[in-house]
Order: sequence, then C-alpha cells, then structure tokens
Amino acid sequence: MSLPMMQSALGLLILTMIAWGLSEDRSQRPWRLVATSLGLQILIALLLTRVPFAREALIALNGVVDTLMAATNKGTAFVFGYVGGGDAPYDVIQPQHAFVLGFQAIPLVLVISALSALLWYWRVLPLVTRGFSILLQRSFGLGGAVGFGTAANIFLGMVEAPLLIRPYMARLTRSELFVLMTVGLATVAGTVIVLYAFILSSVLEGAMGQILTASLISLPAAVLVAKLMVPGGVAEEPTDGQVTAGDLGYQSSMDAITRGTLDGLQLFLNIIAMLIVLVALVALANILLGLLPSVADAPLTLERILGWVFAPLVWCMGIPWTEAAMAGQLMGTKTVLNEFIAYLNLTGLPEGALSDRSRLIMIYGLCGFANFGSVGIMIGGLSAIVPERRKEITELAMKALIGGTLAASMTGAVIGLVS
Repeated sequence: MSLPMMQSALGLLILTMIAWGLSEDRSQRPWRLVATSLGLQILIALLLTRVPFAREALIALNGVVDTLMAATNKGTAFVFGYVGGGDAPYDVIQPQHAFVLGFQAIPLVLVISALSALLWYWRVLPLVTRGFSILLQRSFGLGGAVGFGTAANIFLGMVEAPLLIRPYMARLTRSELFVLMTVGLATVAGTVIVLYAFILSSVLEGAMGQILTASLISLPAAVLVAKLMVPGGVAEEPTDGQVTAGDLGYQSSMDAITRGTLDGLQLFLNIIAMLIVLVALVALANILLGLLPSVADAPLTLERILGWVFAPLVWCMGIPWTEAAMAGQLMGTKTVLNEFIAYLNLTGLPEGALSDRSRLIMIYGLCGFANFGSVGIMIGGLSAIVPERRKEITELAMKALIGGTLAASMTGAVIGLVS
C-alpha cells in the first residue's frame, strides 16, 4: 500500500472516530456496524472502479449524458434560439464564450425531472429502489420504512424521498429519522447527477459513472455516520412497514411528465436564483475582506479562509497537505454555498492546482447536498410532512449537516484508498 493510500485509510478511521466522538451515547460501540459499512463502501468502490466490465459500463454512461444533453439542446435552441445553443445569426469570433450556463446546461434538470417521474410511474425506478432497500435492511438492520426511504435518495431529493414513507414518518424512532436526514444531505438526487456529470466532463473521463459511484458509496457511509452519532436505544425496534413503490400520485404517463416538468421547473429556478445570490454574496464578502490587511502577501478572501478551515478535513480524504488549502476552499464552498458552485470552481482551477488523484478525491468528496441552504430546505420540507416532529427535526438538522459532511468525506477517503 502506497503512502497516499495509507493516508486515506488513516483518514477513514479518523472520520469514523469523529462521528463516534459526536455520538449521543458513546457507551454503545457498534464496531460490527463500522466493519460492515466500511467493507461495503470499499467493495462498491473496488467493484465499480477496478472490475473491467463495471468500469467500462460506467464510462459508457457518458453516452447517456451526451444523448440527454443533445436532446435538451434541441429544446433550448427551439425556445431560446442561439442563446440556447442554436445557430448564431452572426459570425462567432470567440466560441469559448458562447456557452450560457442558464440557457444551455441547467435546463437539463427539466428533462431529467420529467424522465425520472415517467420512469417512476412505469415502475422502473421503484424496482431498483426496492433492491437497494433490501440490501440496506439486511446490511444495517434498518426497518422497512426507513430502508426504502433511504434507498430512494439515490434517485429522489432529500424532501421527495421521505414522501414515499409519509404514513410511517410519525412512527420513526429518533435514530431512524436522523438516518433519513443524514442520507438526504450526504447524497445527490438523480435530477442533478446528469447535470453535474456534464459540468465535470471536461476534467474527468466517465464523469457520469463517477458521480453515480460517489452517491452509491455515500449511502452506506451516511447510514454508518448517522448510526454512530444518534445510535438509539439498545432495545429499540426498527420501524417496519411494507412500503409499496408508491405512490407519488401519478395518474398516467402524461401526468407524470407534466408533474415531473413542473417539479423540475422549481429546481431550475432555485438553482439559477441561488447561483446569482450566492456568487454575489461571496463577491460582496471578498470586497469587505479586501479592506483588511493582506495575509501572507495576498488579499484576504472568503475562499482562502474556507481553505484554511477545511484543510484538515480534506487531508483526511487523502489530499496532500501542499494541496489541502486549495482543496479546502472547494469543500468550504460546498458547505457554505453549495456543491454546484464548488464543482464549477473545480473545473475552473488552473492547471496543476490539484493532482489528478486529488481532483478525483474532491469530485467524490463534494458529491452531496450537505450545505446550509439544503438544511433550510430539509427543515421546511420534513416539517410539512410531519409537523408534529418539527422541533425534533430542527434539533437534528445541524447534526445532519455535520453527518452528511463526514459521510461525503468518507466517500472521498474511500476512493483515495482504492485509487
């Protein structure tokens, strides 16, 4: 084992111990759970990155991204013309500046949202979700309700997935509720996986497969972190329930497409609005910080401060200390702002800022919704689903943010261990 791999292995253990150190009941020592989860994470990483046919299949998924992007561009060009990717009515002198993020890339979430709703109505996604649910129940002893809700996070968002187990939400134990919240923040929804893959395709071969792998590894990582931080009572029985692939209430294929498009529209507008506001706030913060004296012969910026704060965390993933400040900036941006901006910043890094291995680790470590904005969305969404538990949800929210960040970091460490 090389020194960088040993660093990732050590970091994986440190992250696990941090989660246990933050436990509500440190008298419980679920080392069997730790071994099961870490083994499953490493197994998934090895299977999907080292086994030739699996690796080739994941690389082939980039063809899916290209196809979906080409189809989306037909729609955006029809509606927005050359701004949406259509033929320009003039000679383009600098084509590298012709790409407009809001009109050519982000609309992809509309198509993916509609397609996801259709596949859910056709019972394709529920079948896959049920398979992951059974795996989680048998590996971690989760109840049927939380097992299905947790598995659904692979395809649905952190608010949509709990809707599938709405009848059971009031009966979930505190520990099960925390598992659901942590998994929601540690993973990303299927509606944005393709978008992130498109954004990262310029710096990573087979980006679609890598993002999907990251989300799959984060699933058992998040369950482990949640169980360590909020273990529940020793004699606590899991909330069982035979959850049907249920129902999101679609009445027909056309209804699924229509409602999926409207749900995607909300996401589309949210992404655009948050990008405008958050980028503006960062610029404002940097202007104010620029009034302070320089540090190490360079102006003080929010990005530099975040880099210093998160440097130890990214070191635990396997990032060399010489690159930790730069990688820490990305992790801090993801936590304070969101992962979309962090991925955009990653693709814009100058040549040599991060090694290929470090860039791969950060792509995995950034793959999750664990940021302050998502915490607010989660509190509002879950409180609407089960209003009688609003206080408990609010109490657990910041713990879930920490748990989601630790789980995503473990995913980065795992890929560092097998790379």
